[in-house]
Amino acid sequence: MDQAMIEFQSVTKQYQGGQPAVDQLTMSIDRGSITVFVGPSGCGKTTSLRMINRMVEPTSGVITVDGRDVTSVPAAELRRSMGYVMQSSGLMPHRSVLDNIATVPRLNGVSKAEARKRATELLDVVGLASALGKRYPSQLSGGQQQRVGVARALAADPPVLLMDEPFSAVDPVVRDELQQELLRLQKDLAKTIVFVTHDIDEATILGDKVAVFAVGGRLAQYATPEEILRAPANDFVASFVGRDRGFRHLGFTTSDAVTIHPVPTLVMSAGRFAGDPAAVTDWQLVVDPDLRPLGWARPGTDSELIPGGSLFRPGETLRRALDSALSSPSGQGVAVDGDGKVLGTVRAQEVLGVIEEARQVRQAAL
Repeated sequence: MDQAMIEFQSVTKQYQGGQPAVDQLTMSIDRGSITVFVGPSGCGKTTSLRMINRMVEPTSGVITVDGRDVTSVPAAELRRSMGYVMQSSGLMPHRSVLDNIATVPRLNGVSKAEARKRATELLDVVGLASALGKRYPSQLSGGQQQRVGVARALAADPPVLLMDEPFSAVDPVVRDELQQELLRLQKDLAKTIVFVTHDIDEATILGDKVAVFAVGGRLAQYATPEEILRAPANDFVASFVGRDRGFRHLGFTTSDAVTIHPVPTLVMSAGRFAGDPAAVTDWQLVVDPDLRPLGWARPGTDSELIPGGSLFRPGETLRRALDSALSSPSGQGVAVDGDGKVLGTVRAQEVLGVIEEARQVRQAAL
């Protein structure tokens, strides 16, 4: 089976009297992968995305999707065959959440009952409570609206999903949640996703491959995130990626060398601690009866539950290990297994030590 799902062949977009918005773009986008277009404002990344579904028509060159020239398919039909998520969610304010999600299946001739059933299923898929289906977009938070936008894009089960800066309008915490949700969805659904962002961090978190565009609509580098961080193709890519790419590289270095320590635990059931929390002389991890972490108990307190930081799973990256330790009130990152049960903790200073060793190994290899 051909690996390429989308092909650009010498594609140029020239607006009258101006410089090319996209200049001789040639690239292959792998089937079932996330490809991120990244670059500064005005570099042609959004124009390139919109040429895939003919929201923008190329001046010259050929774009194929699954082997078919996109110009051979009527534009409206082509757009209904792909999911599309934009920055502002683009939901219709006068329609309920369920009816927004059901839009494309209805346009494709699916009955109202079937379309709504599919919409209800998709609320769960994108992590929203079914009760939200009856609300209107104005009654949702920005992050919830974006999840509805993703659900709507998935409603007709399209093989291709186009995402134009979909998370840039939400706050950083919600943005991180949405990024992780997209990665979880992709693991289950294996769509061909083309994602536009101006944020190199977002690009390296999400992309199986990253296309860095330079001003003038030229493709400056197209490679895995790790390769772009390790070996920028030219000065433009190096400056765009930034000087802290050594830290970003932690996103690709496994945490196998980090020690996981035993941690004392307090069990909380029905809102009460089992045992005597007042006797706690050091930080203790509070868990539910199934040993899933709930937070921390501070030394000398009797009932206060302090929320913990992010969780970490062995085998994840050094960046995730460090994030879990630095975000924890106790300075200890909580390691959990695949079922979310506590395995122990990692310590920030030890993670930093492993990071320094990894940095020295990289330096020696250069």
